[in-house]
Amino acid sequence: MQQAPGGGPGPVDGCRGPVSAVVVNPVKVADVDKLRRTVRGTLVDAGWPEPLWYETTIDDPGLGQTRAAIEAGAEIVFACGGDGTVMSCVSGVVGTEVALAVLPNGTGNLLAANLGLSNDLAAGLEVALERGRRRLDVGAVDDRYFTVMAGMGFDAQMLDSTSETTKARIGWPAYLVGAARHLRDRPMRVQIRIDDQPPLRRRARSVLVANVGRLQGGVRLLTGAEPDDGYLDVAVLTPRTLRHWAALGWALLRRQGRIPRMEVFRGKRVEITSNRPQPRELDGDLIEPDRTLRVEVRPEAFWLCVPRPEQAPDLADDAEAVAERGERRVEEARRE
Repeated sequence: MQQAPGGGPGPVDGCRGPVSAVVVNPVKVADVDKLRRTVRGTLVDAGWPEPLWYETTIDDPGLGQTRAAIEAGAEIVFACGGDGTVMSCVSGVVGTEVALAVLPNGTGNLLAANLGLSNDLAAGLEVALERGRRRLDVGAVDDRYFTVMAGMGFDAQMLDSTSETTKARIGWPAYLVGAARHLRDRPMRVQIRIDDQPPLRRRARSVLVANVGRLQGGVRLLTGAEPDDGYLDVAVLTPRTLRHWAALGWALLRRQGRIPRMEVFRGKRVEITSNRPQPRELDGDLIEPDRTLRVEVRPEAFWLCVPRPEQAPDLADDAEAVAERGERRVEEARRE
């Protein structure tokens, strides 16, 4: 079991828990005051100090707030919001001994999906309180980091075409609506260089560089991707017709070992160059379009609060049991 400094299963002999801070995107939360009461009540009832509280802004989606929390003495930072909030908080804790915990509130939060947390606030709190930690790799694109995956092509097009209103109404299936608009788009010609290997040339619809393998809705795209092995997995998707897309999607839903129209590679440095500018994304958050996407792994870059700290490939192991314990804890705190 890995634990961050000062870790343990909980308060012992009256000792107080670690100093924590919440970095919340108020746009993603229906009732910020209720959230604050629930988080504060649950943590204080468990013997932790009252958490520090920071709200993100349009100009600063979480990085500055996370750094301020660390300067104020926070040992655990709760990221509460969508993918952009989580990614900004990750950038703030990379290279420190401060642990990140996810309190998912945005639609389709990718890191939360890989932890098996869905939008379960109680489970996110319980994961932190039980002190399970894993030190994870991140992918770096220039001065930005991602924990799940970066992508160029179809995946970013899908995100760009998915309405915020539709996401708020129906959740992650909204991405399927965005995806349907681009199934017939022409492929891009790409050159993919992995480490010092000769470049690969493909006509691809999407190239994904992943640290872990679960997509929206809990679908496992890359079953071999492990978040702390020092490598990134590269998925090259090459469907050309609706039948190809259907076969690929069916294989994913059935969790088949081999996915048609998808090649998988591994490496520590990946450079993808397209014949024309392409939309790009990091952890479900769009970044500026470009012809190139350069990614490298940063091994053991930060501590993450996880449902199960053992070295299991799937970060979501034990998530259901943690959620049940979390619901009981939150209810007990509300009654007191």
